[in-house]
Amino acid sequence: MFSVKNKVVVVTGGNGLLGKAICNALKEQEAVVIGTDIRFEKQGEHDYFLDITDENAVITTVKEIAEKYGKIDGWINNAYPRTSDWGNKLEDVPFESWRKNVDMHLNGYFLCSKVVLEYMKKYTSGSLINMASIYGVVGPDFNIYAETQMTMPVAYAAIKGGLINLTRYLAAYYGPYNVRVNAISPGGIFDNQPEQFVKRYTEKVPLRRMGTPADITSAIQYLIADEASYITGHNLIIDGGWTAI
Repeated sequence: MFSVKNKVVVVTGGNGLLGKAICNALKEQEAVVIGTDIRFEKQGEHDYFLDITDENAVITTVKEIAEKYGKIDGWINNAYPRTSDWGNKLEDVPFESWRKNVDMHLNGYFLCSKVVLEYMKKYTSGSLINMASIYGVVGPDFNIYAETQMTMPVAYAAIKGGLINLTRYLAAYYGPYNVRVNAISPGGIFDNQPEQFVKRYTEKVPLRRMGTPADITSAIQYLIADEASYITGHNLIIDGGWTAI
């Protein structure tokens, strides 16, 4: 198994579905895991409250973590900020909502990356991971949402597609300092979605199932580990074959 023992790893959105799974998996492998979020069901000893859209808060929090732990080996941009009308169909999305979602999510990831990568540059080591999506790679199949109130938000496609290319840019920029930047693009993760959606989704996936948080955490562990020291600028797609067909 790839080792993350004693590595200091920060996970934004650490209180969400994937965030909790990522934090727990890394803790099990003896990493020092720092979860950050705007709210916690139960705040752990290493956790920080953090709004990734607040520039001063990001600068202050990263500085505090770096000073307290002496290093930041890994940073996972996993937070999922969004507006209350996030699930609206395209024709019902106000321009201001679109603009705010792009600002919070894409720009929040950029802000965190810009601040923490400068610390990693000083350390001449580090691994940053951006959580992207298959919908940053391919267009959505809207048939899977039939007979449900669900849709694939239009801003999501722009945000995740932007993140994948931002990842490549950052990898090229910080590569000379031995700092790695990669993206992970999950397919659909099961989260008690409507039965009709799950059925249509799984019928399209070659592996005939939706993903689980555990499918993602093992990849994160690998990209943080030293064994992945020659991997940067990569978008790792974990989708059961969705984008292959």
